[in-house]
Amino acid sequence: MAAKPRALNSNEFRRLAWFHYQLRRFLRLSEKAARASGVTPQQHQLLLGIRGYTRPGWVTISELAEFLQERHNAVVGLVERAVRRGLVRKGQGLPDRRFVRVRLTARGGTILTRLTKLHRGELARIRARILDATRIPPKTTMTSMGKK
Repeated sequence: MAAKPRALNSNEFRRLAWFHYQLRRFLRLSEKAARASGVTPQQHQLLLGIRGYTRPGWVTISELAEFLQERHNAVVGLVERAVRRGLVRKGQGLPDRRFVRVRLTARGGTILTRLTKLHRGELARIRARILDATRIPPKTTMTSMGKK
């Protein structure tokens, strides 16, 4: 006979809420930094996927689609826009010419390096907050937060 699942407690909800909050804060910082660097958040993610997701140097459209969790045709459009902005270049794969290889340009690499350096400090700060479950903030009410 299967064991009855354990009921959820308040701390589990609070831990999950705190984790989502920390992720959202990081993503917001990342989005703002991308825009300040002259690229969209999606272009920043594209550059990051090319540089860091699989092998160094290049990536296929299918790999980018998986990294970005987007449809293949949506990624094709994103890559085309990035090519027009001089952020990436693409070429046919070797020896299988059915695949498209996408690479960073010098400009794309420079922007990605700048953005990655900006993210370094925030990553260090949130690492402890996300991994350390004891850092869940005290329970608050709307009144204690200055809202009525």
